[in-house]
Amino acid sequence: MSETLQKDKDTIDEGKRDFIYIATGAVAAAGAASLAWPLVAQMGKAADTLAAGSVEINVGNMIEGQQVKVLWRGVPVFVRYRTKAEIAEAENTDIANCPDPQTDAERLRPDNNGNLRPEFLVMVGVCTHFGCIPVGEAGDFDGWYCPCHGSHYDTSGRIRKGPAPKNMTVPEYKYISDTVIKVG
Repeated sequence: MSETLQKDKDTIDEGKRDFIYIATGAVAAAGAASLAWPLVAQMGKAADTLAAGSVEINVGNMIEGQQVKVLWRGVPVFVRYRTKAEIAEAENTDIANCPDPQTDAERLRPDNNGNLRPEFLVMVGVCTHFGCIPVGEAGDFDGWYCPCHGSHYDTSGRIRKGPAPKNMTVPEYKYISDTVIKVG
């Protein structure tokens, strides 16, 4: 009988061993994840960076013909309250003659009701040629003129004449109320 008892002691229960390996692996994986999580989380954008990533512009006090310049992500953004004549000129331009064809409506974003508001033009105030700041209400098309190298933009910010290859950029923006635009 003593020989049978010795045989039972020497028998290895493979099911128990597999369970111990799996449990040890799971605890090790959970420990590694708990150590890695703070390291990965700190790589995200800081709250101050996220706050600087957008700017709200109140257009409720603007008058027709006025342009506001705000700084967003280190670049100027122009918000122009266009006159009816500027809107008509922008809408009636034959875009086939433009180096970077784009309709005026394509350069606008809808408000909360889904309507385009052509009176407000929002764009990054940087020339697409070499990054100079264009002068408003100037140039051959009464839009913007870049004095650095002579690019002329129309009342929709489209390049019409000069070395600039593209229209002035329209940033991501949306209307968060009837009088406030959020850029970014």
